[in-house]
Amino acid sequence: MSTMAVALTGNPNVGKSTIFNELTGARQKIGNWPGVTVDKKVGYIRHQNRAISVVDLPGTYSVNARSPEEKIVIDYLLNNKVDMVVDVVDSSNLDRNLYLTVQLLEKGISLLIDLNMKDEAERRGLKIDTRRLEDAIGMPVVETVGHSKASREKLLDVFTSTVMLNYEPSPRLQAHIDAVKEIEASGRPAEEIEEELVARRYALIDSIVAEAVTSTALGQTTSEKIDAVLANGWTAIPIFIAMVYVMFQITFEWIGQPMADALGDYIGGDFKDMVAAQLEAWAVEEWMQSLILDGVVDGVGGVLTFVPLIFVLFFCLSFLDGTGYMARVAFITDPIMRRAGLSGKGIMPLMMGFGCAVPAIMGARALDSEKDRLTSILVTPFLTCGAKLPIMALFAAMFFPENAGNVVFGMYFLGIAMAIVAAKLLSGTVFQGEPSTFLLELPPYRMPDMKTVLLETWDKGKGYMIKAGTIIFAACVFIWFLGHFNFSGMAEMEESFLASMGAAMASLFTFHGFATWEAGASVIAGILAKESVVSTMGILYGAGELSTEADEIAETASALAKTGMAASFTTLSAFAFMVFSQLYTPCATALGTIKKEAGSWKWTAFSAVYMFAIAWVVSLLVYQGGRLLGF
Repeated sequence: MSTMAVALTGNPNVGKSTIFNELTGARQKIGNWPGVTVDKKVGYIRHQNRAISVVDLPGTYSVNARSPEEKIVIDYLLNNKVDMVVDVVDSSNLDRNLYLTVQLLEKGISLLIDLNMKDEAERRGLKIDTRRLEDAIGMPVVETVGHSKASREKLLDVFTSTVMLNYEPSPRLQAHIDAVKEIEASGRPAEEIEEELVARRYALIDSIVAEAVTSTALGQTTSEKIDAVLANGWTAIPIFIAMVYVMFQITFEWIGQPMADALGDYIGGDFKDMVAAQLEAWAVEEWMQSLILDGVVDGVGGVLTFVPLIFVLFFCLSFLDGTGYMARVAFITDPIMRRAGLSGKGIMPLMMGFGCAVPAIMGARALDSEKDRLTSILVTPFLTCGAKLPIMALFAAMFFPENAGNVVFGMYFLGIAMAIVAAKLLSGTVFQGEPSTFLLELPPYRMPDMKTVLLETWDKGKGYMIKAGTIIFAACVFIWFLGHFNFSGMAEMEESFLASMGAAMASLFTFHGFATWEAGASVIAGILAKESVVSTMGILYGAGELSTEADEIAETASALAKTGMAASFTTLSAFAFMVFSQLYTPCATALGTIKKEAGSWKWTAFSAVYMFAIAWVVSLLVYQGGRLLGF
């Protein structure tokens, strides 16, 4: 017996992903739809000796084929053999959700209408007569509560017992479909046709809802009462900032960072010692030991230490999204974000960029339009992530000891300002004319389904480990080779390819005040990982391996001050170097993530080049401007 194909469709925030996770559990494959970065989720299950594949289509409010999600949904449903299309509808908001239902039926797609969140509708005093709804539309209707096992079994029973081809639109709906075809073939202007179709659809929906739904709701709902505080014009932004602060504390202080530190200590300590001992026992050549220990273990291990941060951060974001709060965040910040050329949904990826650019870039997939996604991806790396902070703290401690805090804050401000300027410039040049859509429905507040939260966290974290990890592995081996070889074979770092490349790189900074090969080599190493700038300078200036931990940065600065580094920079050139380090090309892990999320080497190369060019110009202006002003 062949596998039954089921497709889930519906608006965002209707519990569709919860139903998908409840149906398929861990039996899922996550990828991307061809040509776009939108998640493609396919799950598998067996019920009553029938194999079933379930595709979770992207959430969308319509199928006008304007956004990538809308194109994916309508193309898939029209061009693939699907045994059953399940239209998941929020029972508490039929007026909004049935718009997509009507559009799908206009395309000749038979549906099983799943009235999900039945419990939420009942709490709001809404009673839906499913028989009248079936009669009005002509399609079968089933009621579910997404995270309920009983609802899961009910859906599976329907899947294996219902043949969708036997259902046809009701006479009322068929008359609407015939009228739509006549209007579309009328030859009138597209905007005029669309306006009439929208009016007709909502008139039809209003008549259906009036027949099938009765309401006993009195007064404000619980969500409306909560929104009176969380979405209030005066309290919304302070509460949002407090939420972000707590989320960052959980990620980078209370839970995530301690886990990352423990993992880093293990990889750099016991694990590295174990590998070194094994290599010694096997009498492995010295160069191969260096490659494995200094290149692979140190390089890839440094990336793996970010894994706990990413998992904790995405857990927090998935949890908040599941409560319905993230939709409010987009709503309250939209007016501000519009000024930078983004929609309100772009605020969270930018905020995440202060922790690490990798999850921030990955977070851009939540944005509606391709323009917003790419803009967010291309500007987020300007922000001061945790890996840039050691550079800023080191140079501030060495060259601005009395104003170190103010200088570091200035670098944070510079990153924010440049991200805003770049977003505005990209919106007016590279993405000029591309619409930035912002359609948002505020879902009711609810307790998130933990299975969905954990599965989403795992999917995103696993993607980071697999995709970014493979690219960083290659980069680590490459940088190790450059730092340990020249044309004569193995060599000291001062005589290596990296040193030669550092000298070539330094020639670009002749008018910036830091045209030394050590600075050039550190810039190259910083493309591997921004923390490498500090450790590379320690090695090149003869101070040995240096710590980048915040509580030890003063000792690091003191150690480097006793070397030739202090003489290699003036106060002004040190500040120019800080500006360049703040703005230039993202690290290899971030570049790998850009490749994954943007789906193109073109955008990866563009990001690397345009950020380097901006950093070069701005740091040049800082240095030369400072000289003109007498600094």
